[in-house]
Amino acid sequence: MRRVAIDPILTAEPAPPARLCDHPGCEAGGEFRAPRSRLELNHYYWFCLDHVRSYNAAWNYYAGMSEAEIEAEIRYDTTWQRPTWKLGQRHGPAYEARMRDPFNVYNGKPYRNGGSRGHAFGNDASTRAASACEQALAVFDIDPPFTQTALKARYKVLVKLHHPDAHGGDKDAEEKLKIINQAYTTLKASYFA
Repeated sequence: MRRVAIDPILTAEPAPPARLCDHPGCEAGGEFRAPRSRLELNHYYWFCLDHVRSYNAAWNYYAGMSEAEIEAEIRYDTTWQRPTWKLGQRHGPAYEARMRDPFNVYNGKPYRNGGSRGHAFGNDASTRAASACEQALAVFDIDPPFTQTALKARYKVLVKLHHPDAHGGDKDAEEKLKIINQAYTTLKASYFA
């Protein structure tokens, strides 16, 4: 048996490129892809490094589009191509009518079993609202009818009287201030909404 010595200096010929550059007349390997057009972003030309650089430098995504089309495309891309609504359009006055409300929470119609809204939990909504309003009137120690100016003046007096900063950060004063704020919100909503 005869042994053949392998010369370590000799190297094998480089393999031919798997894909040739798509630029006419170029024999280099096409390793880098570039989109064919903006309408065919998933179909590519394959170029060598030099030709992909020149192709990318000259390529314009918006070529052939009018200014209005370009503006529309940019606006569409700013929302990641998702649908949008004008502010307030989705939750406008007729929103409750458009949304599904199987338990009639928003529209105040009676339940199918004959009870009214709120009776399912053993408490009528109007009774709860009247009770909250009575409690707020008791906190403010004010009787209706009153003006919004009178309500705000009474609110300012109570806040100055019970603010935690006036009592050295007292937790009881802080809780009382929370109750005053809630009562003020309730009275404004009930009488001046």
